[in-house]
Amino acid sequence: MRRYPSFGELVLAKPLPQGALDMFSARPARTLEEYQQAMAIRAAVYMAEQACPYEEEYDGNDFTGTHMVLYAGARPIGTIRVRWFADFAKVERTSILPAFRGTPALKVLLAETFEIIARKGYRRALAQIQSRLWPTWSRVFRCRLVEERPGFAFSGYSYAEMEIPVPRHPAALSVRTDPLQVIRPEGNWDMPGVLDRSADRPVGGAEAA
Repeated sequence: MRRYPSFGELVLAKPLPQGALDMFSARPARTLEEYQQAMAIRAAVYMAEQACPYEEEYDGNDFTGTHMVLYAGARPIGTIRVRWFADFAKVERTSILPAFRGTPALKVLLAETFEIIARKGYRRALAQIQSRLWPTWSRVFRCRLVEERPGFAFSGYSYAEMEIPVPRHPAALSVRTDPLQVIRPEGNWDMPGVLDRSADRPVGGAEAA
């Protein structure tokens, strides 16, 4: 049975529906193929549906963030990008293929994404949302509209900022976390990786520069 993303789920206004994690799963893109899946979904949603220009959709930040990919079985159906700043995570480029909108898919993607954010030790996230969609997003998250700052516009839409408190994760990674744990693949910090297995190799081989 898949891990229940209890801390990530706490940012949602309502719990995940029963069985949602049996229908959908999400994980960080760790391979070129998974990265390409995220880019293809965004092209289908933003460029095809919303006529977003290529240079605005692929904005120079894709190699500096974490891409979560959402799956229905083995089929990639959604994605979200997270970029990391000193004291907040910024969530953006949330995309779900049309056939899966209105299902628990989006909530699973968000819960798993915020599990990663909480595990990294972040306590708040920022999202820039189309102003007209605030009523919708306010029903998805436990969040607040940043009303003390003026709205702004780009790509032909008016935007506002939404701040999402993130619960303190009891197993948050820190500078004192086990050294082998922090070099495991993104999001798989509790599972021994290839470098854990290499720890049994005798020490004293040729040193690399």
